[in-house]
Amino acid sequence: MSDILIPRRQLFARTGCLVAAAGALPLLSGCDAINGAPAVRKILSMGEEMNRASQRALMDRDALAREFSRADLSPIFRSNGTKLPPGDDYAAHAANGFVDWRVQVTGLVARPLSLSLADVRAMPQRTQITRHDCVEGWSAIGQWTGPRLGRILAAAGVRDSARYIVFRCADRIGGDLYYESCDMVDALHPQTIMAWALNDAVLPIANGAPLRLRIERQLGYKHAKYVNAIEAVASLDAIGEGKGGYWEDRIDYEWYAGI
Repeated sequence: MSDILIPRRQLFARTGCLVAAAGALPLLSGCDAINGAPAVRKILSMGEEMNRASQRALMDRDALAREFSRADLSPIFRSNGTKLPPGDDYAAHAANGFVDWRVQVTGLVARPLSLSLADVRAMPQRTQITRHDCVEGWSAIGQWTGPRLGRILAAAGVRDSARYIVFRCADRIGGDLYYESCDMVDALHPQTIMAWALNDAVLPIANGAPLRLRIERQLGYKHAKYVNAIEAVASLDAIGEGKGGYWEDRIDYEWYAGI
């Protein structure tokens, strides 16, 4: 797999611009104008859904992302986005070693949970060495440890009506709390874990302490940091602006960022 990543939406937008300019929307001039048109935005969204559906159809639902050896670990695992969530509440948790941090598991579950870090660490753990691919074009290889998200959802008794899992976070960007989501296929994937350790050490704050999502078959912005709530829902319509994630709602990142 190449380290040079071109987001599919960007690639599709370029291709779609040529097609639209050739006939679908002849009255609009310029790629930016075409890509901004509601009809084309709908086509792009359909292309994203087709890509997701085709990947689901062609790949084993449990196909694993490549795993590496310790010899492949990056000397420094770069942090990105928020490096220190603002506010006295998070600062107090950090000063106390996050012993009072709780993760709420709610929504379409039979048994809502409030998990401490001790609870999370007491679950069966998975350790995996994987590559983190950022939409900005950089990559890093790290070793992550934490329980499978599927185990947490099983403990909560996730209902059959749940189609998506939403992750709510303690960090704010522009004053708004960060959030992300995935469907049940990725939620139950064996490499989707809630990581509390990086490279055999407690997760650093800059990398998402005390708990972050690792969803190894998707780009880095899907790997929510500082997670304090996990919610099972039937629809993403009421989550943010309805696209399922902070950046998806604001700058039209793909909701399904599979790699």
